[in-house]
Amino acid sequence: MDIRVTSERLLAWRNQTHRCAIGHAGISQNKREGDGTTPVGCFSLRRVLYRPDRIAPPQTALSVGTIEETDGWCDDSDASNYNRLVTLPYAGSHERLWREDALYDLVVVLGFNDEPPTPGAGSAVFLHVADSLFSPTAGCVALARDTLIGLLADCTPGDQLCVIPSLAS
Repeated sequence: MDIRVTSERLLAWRNQTHRCAIGHAGISQNKREGDGTTPVGCFSLRRVLYRPDRIAPPQTALSVGTIEETDGWCDDSDASNYNRLVTLPYAGSHERLWREDALYDLVVVLGFNDEPPTPGAGSAVFLHVADSLFSPTAGCVALARDTLIGLLADCTPGDQLCVIPSLAS
């Protein structure tokens, strides 16, 4: 199954369309670290991570793991762990996965710039929970929590999230 995301901030799967958030700078075919864009392309759904203190494990056929208080994601282009899960404290630049807000209560790690990572080509591009206003992200795709939970119930290994310029593409 391909899950389609458009520049119009719509996500479609199985004849359903839902509002989503994307990067504050839109979408790009040339994603760079820190540019605020969501990359164009199709990306495998690698695994699901969730906050066990806030939500139950999602029902899905995808690989599922927990987010721990010491989990981070390296966004330091010069680090050997670039675009990888790291344990905090971590000396290089990183994003904390255990957040005060609910945005990372449920995260799908996407197969973007990860086999192997190219320094500076972008990191921490996830599918995660949107805030109530669907505020733009730093480059991720975000959905309402219940929509994301429903989507994951339909997902199987091999499914992809495809970011495209428009539904007409």
